[in-house]
Amino acid sequence: MSRSPIPCRSASTRRPTWKKPAAYSRPERGTKVTAKTNRISFQGDFGANSDMACRDMFPSMEPLPCQTFEDAFLAVENGEADLGMIPIENTIAGRVADIHHLLPESRLHIVGEYFMPIRFQLMVLPGVRHDEIRTVHSHIHALGQCRKIVRANRWKPIVAGDTAGAAKLVSETGDRSMAALAPRLAADLYGLEIIAENVEDTDSNVTRFVVLSREEQRTTRKSNDELIITTFVFNVRNIPAALYKAMGGFATNGINMTKLESYQLGGKFVATQFYADIEGHPDDEGVRHAMDELRFFSENVRILGTYKAHPMRGVL
Repeated sequence: MSRSPIPCRSASTRRPTWKKPAAYSRPERGTKVTAKTNRISFQGDFGANSDMACRDMFPSMEPLPCQTFEDAFLAVENGEADLGMIPIENTIAGRVADIHHLLPESRLHIVGEYFMPIRFQLMVLPGVRHDEIRTVHSHIHALGQCRKIVRANRWKPIVAGDTAGAAKLVSETGDRSMAALAPRLAADLYGLEIIAENVEDTDSNVTRFVVLSREEQRTTRKSNDELIITTFVFNVRNIPAALYKAMGGFATNGINMTKLESYQLGGKFVATQFYADIEGHPDDEGVRHAMDELRFFSENVRILGTYKAHPMRGVL
């Protein structure tokens, strides 16, 4: 089925300009994409937090900005990019909307995770004074994470598609009453001046990203103390105490479940899917027994990925 062009474009060391991509459609299931692009897709514009995560974790790869999360997923599925960097949750704002629905519906695998402390800078056109600001533009999560400075100055918050896009808008509009909340990289890319640094409400603001790939790359444990994360989704059977019974195997086998969240499917309250993270590898005896018990009481169990835990996971 054909679809509109995906607005993803190549990175550049110069200030980025829009480049219309060629149209392509979602490949049929079973179609193998083998071409390597050395690109990693992300949602947002150059200078966004996701862009910085790409550059930090994969400095040799070319970041590929995409307008929406779905576009970033499809860029990997269709071979426009080899990997995708997707934010999944934040310590302040909670889970990122839509990601837990897109993950199970995609044909991608989680092959890694990255934890990034989030720092926002208040940026304006060069020479603009603090008292000239009337509106502050940024992603809805960024505005929510910087409420104190916005309220204290009685600025009007205006939601943008992403943090870097807000910085780009301020730069291109040329309005001295506009400011943006964005990462430091965005100020460098769009020629803005930072007039207040690290304006987030708390220094414990951290976003967790997952790295997606077309190919499954199930990691192997190199030492007994190496922490491995396995992520999966499932639907419980429509029987009494189904969730309790499905989870029982993890308790009896001593498996630590670090996340369990539910999501409604198809607009129905009775159709629920669960997303879970556990510490352990599917080849571990305890995990294997727990997953067998889960499958007995559940339906549509799918492992999304098995990957090494990021070092920050143990300190948050």
